[in-house]
Amino acid sequence: MTPFRAKCSGALSHVGEVCAAADLRAVRTASRSARPAPLKILAIALSKLGNGWIYPLLAAAILAKWRLAGLRIIAPAAISAILLHAIYPYLKDWCGRSRPFQAAPELPSLLDTLDAHSFPSGHTMTMVGVLTPIAMLWPAATASAVAMTLGMAWSRVATAHHYPSDVLAGAALGFGVGYPTTEWIVHLFG
Repeated sequence: MTPFRAKCSGALSHVGEVCAAADLRAVRTASRSARPAPLKILAIALSKLGNGWIYPLLAAAILAKWRLAGLRIIAPAAISAILLHAIYPYLKDWCGRSRPFQAAPELPSLLDTLDAHSFPSGHTMTMVGVLTPIAMLWPAATASAVAMTLGMAWSRVATAHHYPSDVLAGAALGFGVGYPTTEWIVHLFG
């Protein structure tokens, strides 16, 4: 290895360590924010809603507002979720990142996990993947979509199940699938 490469490799390793330490500090802060009973209950409830319970509720709200025309919003959201969940398990296994409560045993896990690995956050990925088409096709729902996403992201970090970088990667992946899927479906079907 050349001296330049060795310096770059060392510098990148140091940057990675600094980022990992910052990620863990953020989890500790978020975890402390969920210590008061009402916020602990909220973090657990939001995470459990993200296990799949929120999506039929969203579909019902869309159908209540738009009736059968709401299927135009529901279809790209559902296709986005299906596509994301087709790649998600492989990505999680390939990355194999331990969860924060495993890396720092003093962090309490507030509920059971659905799978073994941390990166990326599947709850945030699915939330963004589903809410992106909803916000694109029902712009009045954008503020609610942002609030729901932020709530889910906080809950996943506050429960010590994810690092902020897991949540950001999940959101990017959800948007990266949800946006083009919606554009494609709108282009095909109008």
